[in-house]
Amino acid sequence: MLTRRIKIQLVVFAVVSVVAGTVMFFNYMHVPTAFFGVDRYTVTVQLPEAGGLYPGGNVTYRGVEVGRVRDVRLTSSGAEAVLQMDSDVHIPADLSAQVHSVSAVGEQYVELLPRAGDGPALRNGDVIPVDRTYVPPNLNSLLQATNRGLTAIPRDNLKTVVDESYVAVGGLGPELSRLVKGTTNLAIDARKNLDALVTLIDESKPVLDSQSQSSDAVQAWAAHLAAITSQLRDNDSAVAGLLHTGGPAAAEARQLFDRLNPTLPIVLANLVSVGQVGVTYRDNLEAILVELPQGAADVQATGVPNRNTKQPYLGGYLSFNLNLNWPPPCVTGFLPVQQQRAASFEDYPDPPKGDLYCRIPQDSMINVRGARNLPCETRPGKRAPTVKMCESDETYVPLNDGFAWKGDPNATYSGQNVPQLRPGDEPPGQSAPPSPPGPAPPPIAAVQYDPATGMYVGPDGRMYSQADLAHGATKEQTWQSMLLPPKRN
Repeated sequence: MLTRRIKIQLVVFAVVSVVAGTVMFFNYMHVPTAFFGVDRYTVTVQLPEAGGLYPGGNVTYRGVEVGRVRDVRLTSSGAEAVLQMDSDVHIPADLSAQVHSVSAVGEQYVELLPRAGDGPALRNGDVIPVDRTYVPPNLNSLLQATNRGLTAIPRDNLKTVVDESYVAVGGLGPELSRLVKGTTNLAIDARKNLDALVTLIDESKPVLDSQSQSSDAVQAWAAHLAAITSQLRDNDSAVAGLLHTGGPAAAEARQLFDRLNPTLPIVLANLVSVGQVGVTYRDNLEAILVELPQGAADVQATGVPNRNTKQPYLGGYLSFNLNLNWPPPCVTGFLPVQQQRAASFEDYPDPPKGDLYCRIPQDSMINVRGARNLPCETRPGKRAPTVKMCESDETYVPLNDGFAWKGDPNATYSGQNVPQLRPGDEPPGQSAPPSPPGPAPPPIAAVQYDPATGMYVGPDGRMYSQADLAHGATKEQTWQSMLLPPKRN
């Protein structure tokens, strides 16, 4: 009778044996894969000849083993190899198969080279045709051809070649080693980027074709380059002088930039702003450049009628047909007369906040070139007086029709301000209230003027003197003196 302890030991030993056998059966021996083809599929490769390939050889894809050669057999046109592939690896069906040697003594294997990175994958039963396969030449034939070539070379000449080769590369072992290693790394990286290299080779044809088609232009460029080099040769002394003085000139330029260093960045920054404005108004600048020559020609043409005549300095024909006050001036949208400054003042106070411009309908015949009709560069078809209004969805709203022959010229029922406030000028949280109407203009009054003394009483009740207009005035009496402000008593 077995004790309980022995029974437990026997059970544990049986479990360990079963687990070990299972691991060896599935993971080490790969019995299901080797005998039943589990997780495997077969692909047939048609070859012009076997090339030393044998059953059991490796199959690699991008340098990684992905299967084995299961069988190699003859066909009517050459040979074919049956590959047993690992189904866990996705391999594109558009590929080439090449037979290579692991070493110089044999050990052939099949290398799969993808022709495209995408597309359908290989499936069970697929056939790689012979036009997409490669078999290396026979090593024995290569050695025999090499031996025949060496035999054909005279021995003395061959010895000279060997000696000269030794002199040429003697002592360059480390350099040659680095060269071979770098070439190997380059080949490995090229294989990793095979798709990009194939695309580069395929797409280089249009570039080469363009070079071939533009051969005349290339020849002309070469001829021009030859002419330039000949000019440089003929003016060798001048070129030498330029090279000799170029260094000091560059040093002087550098010193100039050093002296301009405090202000040059500011100038360049301002030029950037000017450039941005120029880019925005590029179409307008082009229009000016196109129309300026014609305008200059028109101005010059005005002197043609009087050329070679007795009146060479009168210019063009003039018309004295006066249209006074038609169309009338625009007074809408500006400060009232009481708030306007006299033109004789010479100080420069800060301008009022907001925009002052002619604020009448855009289709009005008055001041048709006013700011209200400025075209928006970034909004074709839109016209607005300011850039902010151009960039926004806001539309221009006039104050009135502009025919203010009496009363307040800024009278409106739209509640707009005069001047028109910009965004941010009004108090936070509320819009700016409409500007109060200015004081009423003083009434027009007629006063009695005493020509003997030049004294008169103004509408404000004060006494004024204009003695230069009185009888017996010693100062010259001119019409300009009537426009000067009177002297207050």
